[in-house]
Amino acid sequence: MTMGDDFEQLPGPPAPAGPSIAVFAGAMVGLTLIAVASGGVLGLRIAAVKRAEIQASTDASPPPKVIAPYAADTNLRDLPPIIANLADPPDAWVRLQATLVLDGASTPKPEIVAAEIAEDILGFMRTVTLAQIAGASGLQHLREDLNERAAIRSNGRVRELILQTLVVQ
Repeated sequence: MTMGDDFEQLPGPPAPAGPSIAVFAGAMVGLTLIAVASGGVLGLRIAAVKRAEIQASTDASPPPKVIAPYAADTNLRDLPPIIANLADPPDAWVRLQATLVLDGASTPKPEIVAAEIAEDILGFMRTVTLAQIAGASGLQHLREDLNERAAIRSNGRVRELILQTLVVQ
């Protein structure tokens, strides 16, 4: 016996058990081609739908009429600037400019109606506190209150009171 026969041959590294790298690369190329083809088909389909929508919109009837919020005989009447001190704090003053949107046909003597509403607003502003008109919600509540007062004072002939400026000092 020779010395080399005593040693048993050691096994080498195991052979790869899965598919080869060529099979993996082939699968990736195949999936990429499928993705490109399906994306192209979908893009062509979307383009065809958009072209049909554009064609339908150009062939359609004229655009719908825009309905104005006010009638043709509506009058605008600017109120004189209203300057009043607020209820709290006592040294705070407010200057308010507003415009009335009046029904033209049903409002006899709009100057008198505007003067009465300005007087009513002056009295109302003297009861308001600075905290009540602070912020966006306070301004919205003030606008709603003034619109309601104007409508009541004019027996419904005022459609809206538009606040132009409101300065608190």
